[in-house]
Amino acid sequence: MRALLVVNPAATTTSARVRDVISTALSSDLKLEVATTEYRGHARDLARRAAEGGQTELVVSLGGDGTVNEIVNGLLHHGPDPDALPRLAVVPGGSTNVFARALGLPNDAVEATGALLDALREDSSRTVGLGLASGTPGTEDEGVPARWFTFCAGLGFDAGVVGRVEQQRELGKRSTHALYLRQVARQFLGDPHRRHGTITLEQPEQEPVAGLMTAIVCNTSPWTYLGNRPVYASPEASFDTALDLLGVTRMSTVSGTRYAAQLLRSTPERGPRGKHTVSLHDLTDFTLQSQAPLPFQVDGDHLGLRTSATFTGVRRALRVIV
Repeated sequence: MRALLVVNPAATTTSARVRDVISTALSSDLKLEVATTEYRGHARDLARRAAEGGQTELVVSLGGDGTVNEIVNGLLHHGPDPDALPRLAVVPGGSTNVFARALGLPNDAVEATGALLDALREDSSRTVGLGLASGTPGTEDEGVPARWFTFCAGLGFDAGVVGRVEQQRELGKRSTHALYLRQVARQFLGDPHRRHGTITLEQPEQEPVAGLMTAIVCNTSPWTYLGNRPVYASPEASFDTALDLLGVTRMSTVSGTRYAAQLLRSTPERGPRGKHTVSLHDLTDFTLQSQAPLPFQVDGDHLGLRTSATFTGVRRALRVIV
């Protein structure tokens, strides 16, 4: 099998030696080409060329969720076609690795490589659904390029936290769970919309839901991890369905503390709940419109401020080795 291994040398939990061990192990079973990313978006460009070239049968991501997202967007540049496109495999090398862990892969890169080789020998794979976030026609964001996502997107509070974490990492801070929790607290104290939400959820043939101060869109469950603890924002979300949404209309000190505790105690059967929450399951098409520009993120990548985004849940979008 002809395969492309896309390596992010800045991945936080792998060393050059580990990456060499992994590429050597994969080369034993594959006709392997190794490419190292050199700039933001390089993994997307590499995956697009692999898909368009017609010779590559498998693209392997060695990096974090950002690397996976870029590869997915490269593979699906011309749209989803799980039977014709190269398959995707993931070796986790980031700090959280939500997509890989949601697929059931080990969080250790070497162990995940072993699992990947076993899956290849057994020809074991599954077709997963993905989310697509695009500009909303008739708005100032309509020209924004569409972006596929594997596990989540967000508008409002959670995207603000992601942006704060990225700023700290650019200053040289390590991506730790303590850093993340500090930025949650700072976003809470500095968020001007947490008591009066500006987001409206619009669905075809449904009444709009107004007043959301944050909206988390999930393509799978868990939503994220704190260390080894999975966090379930939308427990019913699945790679086999369309998209789920958790919205919050108001976040006072009391309710914010309660929702944080509910997330930390969340399970595959129960997520956050309360009179200020909105939980929706298996949404195929919907739009989020905000009266004020809000932070926007896709798969943990902060994309700046947006006033709108249109979402599509696409079942059976990409074939993944598991």
